[in-house]
Amino acid sequence: MFKIGDIGVIPMHGVGVLEDIREEEVSGVSYKFYVFRLYNGGMTVMIPVENAETTGLRGVIDKKEIPKIYKILQERSPHSNNNHTWNKRYREYMEKLKSGSIFDVAAVVRDLCLLQVEKPLSFGEKKMLEAARNLLVMEISIAKNINEEMVEKEIMRIIKP
Repeated sequence: MFKIGDIGVIPMHGVGVLEDIREEEVSGVSYKFYVFRLYNGGMTVMIPVENAETTGLRGVIDKKEIPKIYKILQERSPHSNNNHTWNKRYREYMEKLKSGSIFDVAAVVRDLCLLQVEKPLSFGEKKMLEAARNLLVMEISIAKNINEEMVEKEIMRIIKP
């Protein structure tokens, strides 16, 4: 259960602060919603309280979990997806991003960064890499309480092939 002022991670959207918990009527039925204001762009996202867990809504990771993320970024997996067609890779990566797991997001960033060394990424993959990297950088910067630029540099240093 989130309280107003809590920071949450909304899969596919980013990190935001809970500004309100309100009731709204949808098709004649009253539902409670979390209302988050996202840090990147200030967009507002409403998530039904009863579906919060299934949507992947969660708190920001603990600072102690960051080494696990960096370990994922360092891995050079022999079972690469680079033999798949770009749209199959895209679907697989999208499922990982939708999961809400920061560890899955880190794996997508790693795989796409390594893949772009081997061959050009499709337009969709480039956009996905940018979005995944932004999600990763934002959450780590909040967890470590440092600026995003420093986190971006750390990630790029770690992931360099």
